[in-house]
Amino acid sequence: MTEEHPNVALLKRIDPGNLAGTADVFTEDFVWHFFNPLLPDIQGDYVGRSGLQAFFEKMAKQTDGTFKVNPVSVTAVGDELLVTQSKNTMIMEDQQIEIDAVVVWRIVDGRIAEAWDIPAVHSAHTSPA
Repeated sequence: MTEEHPNVALLKRIDPGNLAGTADVFTEDFVWHFFNPLLPDIQGDYVGRSGLQAFFEKMAKQTDGTFKVNPVSVTAVGDELLVTQSKNTMIMEDQQIEIDAVVVWRIVDGRIAEAWDIPAVHSAHTSPA
C-alpha cells in the first residue's frame, strides 16, 4: 500500500463551507490567483482565508449558488507543489456550464501559501439550463 503524500492529506483538510475551521491549513498571507478573462469581475488575486471566502462568495453570487467543484485527481509534484484537476459545473445566464480546471497549490512549511486556479475557458461545454 502506498502512503498518501502529506501535502495531499493537507489539501483534503480544507472544508470550503468552513474555511475558518481550517485556518491552520493556510499561511496568513495565502494568495488565491484566479485567471478567467471571461469573468473580469471575479478574476484577480484574493489574499488570506477571507479573500478565498470572498472568491467563493462571488462565484456563488454569479452562478446563483450553482457553482460546484467536482474533483478528478490530485498529484503531488515534489515536496512543494500539488496539482488538482476538477470538472466544475454551474449555471450562468441560463446556460449549464461544465468546465475543466486545474489548481496548482504551493505548500510552504506544511501550510498552503498560494494557489493558481486555471479554468479551461475556451473549451467549456455549455447547454441550455
